[in-house]
Amino acid sequence: MPSFAAGATDVLSAEAAKAAAQHLAQAAAFAVDVEADAMHAFKARLCFVQLGTDEQIFLFDTLSPGVSAAELALPFADPSRTKYFHAAGGDLQYLAEAGVRVRGLFDTHRAATLLGWPKVGLADLAQERLGITLAKEHQQSDFSLRPLPPGMRDYIANDVRYLCEIGRQVREACRKVDVLEEVELDCQRMADEAAARPDQSTQAPKVSAAGLSPAQKVLAQAIAAELHACRLTWAEAANVPMGRMLSNAAITAVATRPPQNEQELKRCQGVRGPFVREHGKEVLERVARLTALSREGKLEAPASDRAPRDRHRKAREDALKLFRAEAALARKVTPSAVMPNWLVDSLAEAPPANLEALGRVPYFGEKRVTLYGANLVALLAGA
Repeated sequence: MPSFAAGATDVLSAEAAKAAAQHLAQAAAFAVDVEADAMHAFKARLCFVQLGTDEQIFLFDTLSPGVSAAELALPFADPSRTKYFHAAGGDLQYLAEAGVRVRGLFDTHRAATLLGWPKVGLADLAQERLGITLAKEHQQSDFSLRPLPPGMRDYIANDVRYLCEIGRQVREACRKVDVLEEVELDCQRMADEAAARPDQSTQAPKVSAAGLSPAQKVLAQAIAAELHACRLTWAEAANVPMGRMLSNAAITAVATRPPQNEQELKRCQGVRGPFVREHGKEVLERVARLTALSREGKLEAPASDRAPRDRHRKAREDALKLFRAEAALARKVTPSAVMPNWLVDSLAEAPPANLEALGRVPYFGEKRVTLYGANLVALLAGA
């Protein structure tokens, strides 16, 4: 049984942050996690960056004066030092906002997914690989609380305490089934594409057109866009996450079956009684106004819906999915190891005309060119 770091060091000053960064700069690998108050505030703040080696754990309290995640920029940028994350997507966004770019990322969640393991949560991996039970009760806690309760402190420390060893074991499993290159390419893509969190104003839910006429779809999209703008205003005023004010599911339910009165609004999926009491009248007024504009033919489809579509794209996408299923069966790996969805989308959108062009597709990799290149070029040419 490997040994693990005991306890944790609280990083509460600029001097302590510099010392911790210097220690990490000497480590061949370290584990990383972050905590924010995204479940409890309209504009989430980075509250902690947790870092762990086999010998030591650091809890960067980024709400403490003088403690900045930017202090970690140099060790994070060194590709020779492996950074083990688990489900890094959101963490990378918070770090990018702080000016920290990650090189040498290995995401154990992504790797376990490409391996096809049935359980890929951190607690699942800790239990199955190490026989260690991790607590889950603080997953939605408010990490902006100060002082942080002892149970929550232990929880965030344990998120990195065992992650280096889990990462080594998952990496070795990838090597044994010959998908390590594919996993590393996907991790590199995640790190390269990481950017600051998207502007909330651009996050209106997409409304499915299933079962809707063209006019109903245009109306639904207009209602969804307007309610999204409203929930941002309401959520900011109440300092709650926009999804807690009105979820995407609730917006979609209202948009696709526009209610005419409060009773109908209350019956929409995800719409809570307190919300109806506070904002129901305004919602109904806005829905009625947009419905009237729709009847008068005064609503236009979004520009993206009016753009010409590549009528062969769906055929290429279907052909690529069939190809990867057959290749996965032959290699005895998951379809995502052959080609993840983002790569299927990329090839379907802009099919390369030859092997040289295929080799230039970002994160496709030499191994995939060797294994699948000629067949893929021929398949895309005929689709």
